[in-house]
Amino acid sequence: MQYRKMGKWGVKLSTIGLGSYLTIGYKLDDKTSRDTIKKAYDGGVNFFDTADAYNNGEAEKVLGKYLSDYNRNTLFIITKCFAPISDDINDRGLSAKHVFEACHASLKRLKTDYVDLYMCHRPDPDTPLEETIRALEDLARQGKILYWGVSEWPAHLISRANRVARDIGARPIGISEPRYNLLYRYPERNLFPATQAEGIGNVVFSALAHGMLTGKYKPGEGAPNGTRAADDDINSVINRLYWTEENKRKGQELVKLASDMGINAAQLALAWCLRNPAVTSVISAATKVSQVEDNIKASDIVIPDDVVVKIEELYPPVETVECEH
Repeated sequence: MQYRKMGKWGVKLSTIGLGSYLTIGYKLDDKTSRDTIKKAYDGGVNFFDTADAYNNGEAEKVLGKYLSDYNRNTLFIITKCFAPISDDINDRGLSAKHVFEACHASLKRLKTDYVDLYMCHRPDPDTPLEETIRALEDLARQGKILYWGVSEWPAHLISRANRVARDIGARPIGISEPRYNLLYRYPERNLFPATQAEGIGNVVFSALAHGMLTGKYKPGEGAPNGTRAADDDINSVINRLYWTEENKRKGQELVKLASDMGINAAQLALAWCLRNPAVTSVISAATKVSQVEDNIKASDIVIPDDVVVKIEELYPPVETVECEH
């Protein structure tokens, strides 16, 4: 396992992290959740990503249950707040009230005294940046969080938030969590340059495009039973962003490139993300222990230059500006 600094900050994260969206505490049974966490930890993963919104806190509960088996100092835990957790009008967004209360609720579910990084899951146009950043700084000074970060914030808002942090004497953003993969390269245009200029790391999610980059989906065929695309509970993103015959065809080409290297397409897609110097770590998801083991191996893969050229031809950079969220 390789480790990288989180942007300019001193802490180091495993280049492959384990995520819990749609898996741990949701689609995985208790034993499989435990086993995937153990396999990741034993393989050198120190970075675990979750959010209070993942199955309404169940992902945090299961992670908290099984991460408590390990020394806390060996873990880097990220959780998030923003999404509604109940019908209460204030149980959402990035107000000081919600940030404070949501953080303490997450700590309880995770069975820990602090989280390594607390993240604003999405921007909140209804709350001043100063209010949110002051609340996060208060949590940090109370020892409840060590760093703070943002997920799916556009470059201009990240830069503005750091200016506000400097103006009020608060710590700046430590990390950004964007969607990034071969089929979604928008962060390369504006986000990555902005975060690098600010010394912010990036832990990227959806590196496999919800499975579209694994080669499991074949041209002219529907989604196989048991896959994410076949599950109406969780297939909205893949259907909206990636489900095209062209992308399925490209997936088969990626399989061929990976096979020539003696690896699989998922490992190649993960390793490609890690080639970008703006990327600290890739958040991997797994429904089987074997997938965790495969994903971890991507940390050490070096993609030959000729393969990089072929990948760039297959999945060219986007020509439009970064998507706003």
